[in-house]
Amino acid sequence: MREGEYEKFEVPDVTKAQIDQLQAKLNSVVWPNELEENYGWSYGAPTWAVKPLVEEWAHSFDWQELKATINRWHHYRMKIDGLLVHFIHEPSSNPDAIPIVLLHGWPSTFYEFYKLIKPLRDGANNGQSFHVVVPSLPGYGYSEAPKVKGYGVKKMASIINRLMINLGYDKYLHHGGDWGGIIGRQIALKHNNHCAAFHTNLPMALPTLPTPRNLLFHPWKVIKFLLSIILGFKLMYGKGKVNLAGATFANAERNYDCGYRSIQGTKPYTLAYGLSDSPVGLLGWMLEKYHDWTCHPAETRDTEALPPTISSKEFLTQVSIYWITNTMSSSIRIYYECLHQNELRYLVPPRIKIPMGVSAFDHDVFKLPRDWIATSGNLHQYTETDCGGHFPSLEEPQILLSDIQRFGKHLRQSHIL
Repeated sequence: MREGEYEKFEVPDVTKAQIDQLQAKLNSVVWPNELEENYGWSYGAPTWAVKPLVEEWAHSFDWQELKATINRWHHYRMKIDGLLVHFIHEPSSNPDAIPIVLLHGWPSTFYEFYKLIKPLRDGANNGQSFHVVVPSLPGYGYSEAPKVKGYGVKKMASIINRLMINLGYDKYLHHGGDWGGIIGRQIALKHNNHCAAFHTNLPMALPTLPTPRNLLFHPWKVIKFLLSIILGFKLMYGKGKVNLAGATFANAERNYDCGYRSIQGTKPYTLAYGLSDSPVGLLGWMLEKYHDWTCHPAETRDTEALPPTISSKEFLTQVSIYWITNTMSSSIRIYYECLHQNELRYLVPPRIKIPMGVSAFDHDVFKLPRDWIATSGNLHQYTETDCGGHFPSLEEPQILLSDIQRFGKHLRQSHIL
């Protein structure tokens, strides 16, 4: 296959040998030593939360249902930068449809968007319809893993933009969260001759510092920020409007929840042995994030592994895709590339000039005031919710669907797309 060409891709069967090997490992677990007292999730994923999911994965998980769920869509692989990049492509029959690419992050896969593909494609609820493209990032799921170093934010952004162009979408809308949002921001900055608009559920922005532009166009926002340094964020922006706990990349002294970024960003090979050979290790590593980054009722946060909005089947499907494709090791290398290429500078500045829409969910890894987001980009739409977390397309798909459709309708009516 030549560069830019693509062909149909059939998601392969999970063989009996693969299932037998997995079940053998799940039925002979060496469980870790833990303290006698239950300290909730402060030490990481506890065995009382992991064991029931291991039991379900070993004895109740429906592999045929997984295959049927995945294969309901049209899958392809395209040669880009020498790699076979997997993607779902579901064009709409509506002539007024807008091209959109939905990009996942970590620890997630293309499956994260399975509740959105059909309603976006078909214009559910009389909303805007879309030509839907859902890629797997290189090194994730059914996309080929990079063989050489250097596949960080900048290179991933170029690959996703090239995918859309090769599909014939000269202008398109990008939506993403986590790495999908970080890469999307880079696409919005560097490939805005094709990416006409950017929508995200994980906006990143600097405070409204007293720069010449902010002083000229947003003087009150600058004063408000300077006052917040003295009086506190809560007083100036409101209770719960600012959460900077996730704003440090790998400094565990400032943020106890960033330990995973520290090791994935510095020694991913060493971690990968345990995650590649032990399905329980893989499950536990992912479960911590699906617990900590999602929205739980207060009374069950410490006693339930998953929020009520994400089923064990959905979580185990994500885990299974990583396991059967053996891509956890390649998926975490983007942290190393980002850190060592000094790509952290891409996470925030400079200002995004194309139209930007934001869905801010209550329990995402961090929250920023609307003021900061508005000064960091050309903000056309901002929606704040009191529910949902880091995986809104799984947790609150109807809210995210409505917000993307509303943004798309605005773009169409404004003749931006």
